[in-house]
Amino acid sequence: MQSTMFRVSRNSLFSLTKSFTCRSAICGAHSINVSGREIDAEQPLTGVRILDLTRIVAGPYCTMLLADLGAEVIKIERPGGGDEARKWGPPWVNNSKESCYFLPVNRNKHSVCIDIKSKAGKEIICDLAKEADVLIENYVPGKLSGMGLGYEDLKAIAPKLIYCSISGYGSEGPYKNMPGYDVIAASRGGLLHITGPENGEPSKVGVAMTDLATGLYAHGAIMAALLHRSKDGKGQKIDVNLLSTQLACLINVGSNYLNGHREGKRWGTAHESIVPYQSFKTKDGYYTVGTGSDLQFIDFCKMIGRPELCEMQAYKTNKDRVVNRESLIDILKDVLGTRTNKEWENIFQRSSFPNGPVNSIGQAFDDPHVRSIGLVKEVDHPTAGKIKLVGPAVKYSKSNNEIKMPPPVLGQHTNEVLKKVLKFNDAKLKKLRELRVIQ
Repeated sequence: MQSTMFRVSRNSLFSLTKSFTCRSAICGAHSINVSGREIDAEQPLTGVRILDLTRIVAGPYCTMLLADLGAEVIKIERPGGGDEARKWGPPWVNNSKESCYFLPVNRNKHSVCIDIKSKAGKEIICDLAKEADVLIENYVPGKLSGMGLGYEDLKAIAPKLIYCSISGYGSEGPYKNMPGYDVIAASRGGLLHITGPENGEPSKVGVAMTDLATGLYAHGAIMAALLHRSKDGKGQKIDVNLLSTQLACLINVGSNYLNGHREGKRWGTAHESIVPYQSFKTKDGYYTVGTGSDLQFIDFCKMIGRPELCEMQAYKTNKDRVVNRESLIDILKDVLGTRTNKEWENIFQRSSFPNGPVNSIGQAFDDPHVRSIGLVKEVDHPTAGKIKLVGPAVKYSKSNNEIKMPPPVLGQHTNEVLKKVLKFNDAKLKKLRELRVIQ
């Protein structure tokens, strides 16, 4: 293990991030961060400090991804309550007060409780900003500026700071002062209009995909801004918003409207441009198949025992199959309904076309492939005991991307961070706690 640890300095951190400042709390003779653990030299964002003023999903998801890559994330939370997601339950973890909703987007972070509305709390945020590489927030545009914590305010005291704002609609336009929520952005951005059964009611996706996509956009934007700063030594403002993200994620459906003048609609699990490409009811569930080419369709027809279908003029090409969708799908529904999911999975085992059962959440986690790759990790939580988390979805051949710390309890690291980053002594911490500036 010692061979993968090193001393962090301004010039040796790593080449693409040579402009990152060596922080007193994470650098030094033993490469110790605020939790007292050694820094892994193989983590790409080792030495990067992020001041995280986000809550709920989009922002926390972004900062968690950065933390997985080694960034030191200081999560600023409101005393007495913290991130609203902490209260979103049931269910709770192992009969504790920890919300299952909070856990999956907050690992590898340090929780620091500061009342940023107070004068002393604002000063602490300003001091932390001077010691940070990135600040990320998801307040309504203008809210932090009104508190003296906007980009221009912090740029004046921390010119190298990268300031990322996540909002519902951005800092311009008639909706700029409206709060942002995943389902509302998905509604305004057209996703609900194209999600749900054909001719049925609109439906939201089962998880907050617009939030998650926004967090991914912010994650990539921050990485790009860090790279840019390594070239010119300057910070910058990043604006990411839910509605723009949602419209960008419409991809082919958006292009169909903009360039083909075709309005999107709900298709259920079917595909507008490829047939068959959907889920079919089986004896014991639903099974999804997709034939993206005519050769795959031929293979599919042979495997289901209906080779004559691919010879019929109505179904010979994908263009034909799209035109004659209804009659073909009616035939396939009858065929796929004759066997169980497991039977079809065995039949399609060596197929050239993509296919798979529609799993429940339990079946998805119990899938033999998922179990074999060890995607689910178990960690010890300070109050909830052993908890399970889905680990990072990305693997590197050289760099580490992993869970090293469980999601923090509220205010778990307030003393450690303020002592090691800002050099506060016990007397000052006691005074601030008595004034309810920190928790």
